[in-house]
Amino acid sequence: MSWAGGSFGDTGTCVLAPNPDFMTLDGTNTWVLRDPDSSRSVVVDPGPSIASHLDAISAVAGDVAAVLLTHHHADHSEAAREFAERHGCGVRALDPGYRLGSEGLGEGDVVAIGGLEVHVVGTPGHTADSLCFVVPQDRAVLTGDTVLGRGTTVVAHPDGQLGAYLSSLERLHALCGEEGITAVWPGHGPVIDDALGALDYYLAHRRERLEQVRVALADLQAQPHPEGISTDDLPQRIVEVVYADVDPVLWGAAELSVRAQLAYLAGPTA
Repeated sequence: MSWAGGSFGDTGTCVLAPNPDFMTLDGTNTWVLRDPDSSRSVVVDPGPSIASHLDAISAVAGDVAAVLLTHHHADHSEAAREFAERHGCGVRALDPGYRLGSEGLGEGDVVAIGGLEVHVVGTPGHTADSLCFVVPQDRAVLTGDTVLGRGTTVVAHPDGQLGAYLSSLERLHALCGEEGITAVWPGHGPVIDDALGALDYYLAHRRERLEQVRVALADLQAQPHPEGISTDDLPQRIVEVVYADVDPVLWGAAELSVRAQLAYLAGPTA
């Protein structure tokens, strides 16, 4: 499925960054949000510091009132300060280290610009500072890397926490049902028109993977190993079993997810 960004709903335009790879899919989605009756916009995740990309965002965004970050990963945040300084606005993020100006961003905040409202939802798990942004006007939620437009996201130990991630998915599912949110505008990959369906899939997939890791762990521990399996080697051995059908180029990311799953299975004392 090819993806090139574009305009969605009344308020959203996705400017696709030219940074495709096996982790970013087609590239990072930079979202420009603007009420159709206003000249002022909000830019979410300016992405990598690539001059042509920043020029493309500026051409769409016009008068930028604020830059918001879904989380700190460089493919979303690298150009945030540079872009904000170009437009004379601030960068708002949960992590103070990524802000420009005095305004932070967190659970329950509402960013209101020229008729547009963006409601902030705390969704830790992919990273500790992950946020999602609800745009009620379009019944859409911007999910950053919490939900992708294609495939599933990495919960990379130790910053990524599986328990928090599962709770965030459940919270988003409840929110979409209660508020009639239908569309997912993700940080990578195409727009999803069935938010509840996507979240159902994500929750089922995580539970299935967790059970596979649980079984693989038990099997490995039950086998005789003359020299044993070290704690450091165990995640890779589990990846070789659970992710045997996945391109090995992704095994490094899979190992980070397995480490997060093992920490979850070990419980709060891990």
